[in-house]
Amino acid sequence: MISSMTGFARREHSGPYGQLTCEIRSVNHRYLEPGFRLPEELRSLESELRQKLAKELRRGKVDCTFHFRLVQQAERELLIDELALEKVLARSRDIVERAKGQFAATATLDPLDVLRWPGVLRDDSTDTDGLQAACRQLFDATVKDLVGTREREGLRLRELIETRCTTLAELVAQVRRRLPELQAGWREKLRERLLELGTQVNAERFEQEVALILQRADVAEELDRLEGHIVEIRRVIAADEPAGRRLDFLMQELNREANTLSSKSQELDTTRIAVDMKVLIEQMREQIQNIE
Repeated sequence: MISSMTGFARREHSGPYGQLTCEIRSVNHRYLEPGFRLPEELRSLESELRQKLAKELRRGKVDCTFHFRLVQQAERELLIDELALEKVLARSRDIVERAKGQFAATATLDPLDVLRWPGVLRDDSTDTDGLQAACRQLFDATVKDLVGTREREGLRLRELIETRCTTLAELVAQVRRRLPELQAGWREKLRERLLELGTQVNAERFEQEVALILQRADVAEELDRLEGHIVEIRRVIAADEPAGRRLDFLMQELNREANTLSSKSQELDTTRIAVDMKVLIEQMREQIQNIE
């Protein structure tokens, strides 16, 4: 199944740590070029997330953004480091005992002062392990959504390419059906030209001249190659493999054959058909630029 390189996916997840949002956007690019914007709490996961992305995508410029919002201060749990508290209280009691007699009036212990001491209160509202685990799960789910979006867009592109392949094959068939008529016409034109000039040419020499004209104007080989490329395009877009680079090469080959057909054309209808072919090929080429 072919896949587009254009897509967007967004997911959110809420937990005791706060709210986590993941957004992934991708556009066409020659290679896979991922970019990550992560909050400080998740910066250490960047290498791991890059590896996860490379397993799912092969081409495209991919921007991955995580937004992290802590829980409100009022919702955070007030946690006390018991060991730190015991140490502060022990030292405070020593100070109070020493102060008695000299500063009797002020030798008291304020609980709020104890709580303000560094290390007594612990802010464990952000569970780093839980946050990183949630980040991994959220990223996997968002990438899966992105892959689904790209595959659906790829299916639409496949249908468009298939339609244009059908039209291109019909144009090739038109030229092929007209070949006997064109060859007879070239023979008759040469005969009329010789009669106008009043030139007498023996039958053998006449046939030689006709053969030379037919050889220069023969496009059967170009038509065969055009048909072969169309068959290969259909095979590639139906296969379960990356198709973008292969299809891009086939567009170059199609365009080459259409140009040769146009240059060999000896009459207006074939020239017009060759131009129509090149228009279709260019339309397909633009669509293929977005295929992975």
